[in-house]
Amino acid sequence: MPIFYNDEERRAWNLAESLAEQAEESMREAEDALETWKTGKEMNRLRCIRKGISESDAEIRWSASTTAKNAITNNGFYVGLATMYYGAASAHYSRALYLRSLGGRPMAA
Repeated sequence: MPIFYNDEERRAWNLAESLAEQAEESMREAEDALETWKTGKEMNRLRCIRKGISESDAEIRWSASTTAKNAITNNGFYVGLATMYYGAASAHYSRALYLRSLGGRPMAA
């Protein structure tokens, strides 16, 4: 746990930590959506091969499916959300560092 110089610095740091955790959770959701897309694409490719459908046609069929569209949409949404949270966390970390630069004596943790 870092040592803080004042309560305002502590609040800014804690908020930044909380926002970074939310960003990480959003990235996990984005990764899950991407994994859903990859797995579905491969399963569709194998199913189409068994039916004698070419790989290019399998790709077209997969990209037109609702599952593929939802997975890509979810991935984009959660990546955007994570970007927003990381940006907000960065701003609050910067604020905490600025407040630290003002000096003073450290507070007890």
